[in-house]
Amino acid sequence: MDNITEIDIIILSYAQNDDLKLTTINAINSLIDSEDPTRIKFNIVVIESQNDLKPFQYEHTITLYPNEEFGYHKFMNIGINYTGANYICICNNDLIFHENWATEILQPFILYSDIWSASPVCSYLHPKNGFDLNSGFRLGYRVRYEVSGWCIFFRRELLKLTGQLDPNYKFWCADNDYTNTLWTLKLNHLLVTSSIVDHLENKTLNNQTAAEQDRLTEGESIYYNKKWAPKLGEEWTEL
Repeated sequence: MDNITEIDIIILSYAQNDDLKLTTINAINSLIDSEDPTRIKFNIVVIESQNDLKPFQYEHTITLYPNEEFGYHKFMNIGINYTGANYICICNNDLIFHENWATEILQPFILYSDIWSASPVCSYLHPKNGFDLNSGFRLGYRVRYEVSGWCIFFRRELLKLTGQLDPNYKFWCADNDYTNTLWTLKLNHLLVTSSIVDHLENKTLNNQTAAEQDRLTEGESIYYNKKWAPKLGEEWTEL
């Protein structure tokens, strides 16, 4: 790549306490340190749900504080609409970006015009699921296998084919909806096993009350099933 490649990074954060704020800061710092800025330029937008932090800005970012109720895809769409680079990466805040992760994940997009979406590997999770690091590109649509729901990288042009991310998902099933959309439209998604972004697993979710965790997780499956069961040829029974 002779020119600087710009990548819009959208990170959702809910810094309810110092530990969660530090989680977001660590993710941003690892991101900034991961690439040569003369080759890769990150346009980082943090969507922060802890409104009493306003007007605090995370270093290296533009930090936005939406007034509306949280929704995973709704807040990701805010960040996507705020930015304009050809590549977008939507991220949880509980991530650690390894050196050259972006350089590596860009390779299939440069090599193949029919690759629309990709995910990096987590060095903790993916080897347990049968994916060796640095074992090539793996085509597929399975969440937590080929699709790392905590970090999804795609061409902005993809949204012209899929439309915006479905804002009905508050949290759970958002990645399932995304990958089902790709699969039904026959848009290729790869796991790039040389691109490493580690996931620290639900640090924000685990800080919520049991009732809030249920609202953000189990309740989402009802909408998901109503939307996808008919499209996937599965019988849907009202609960």
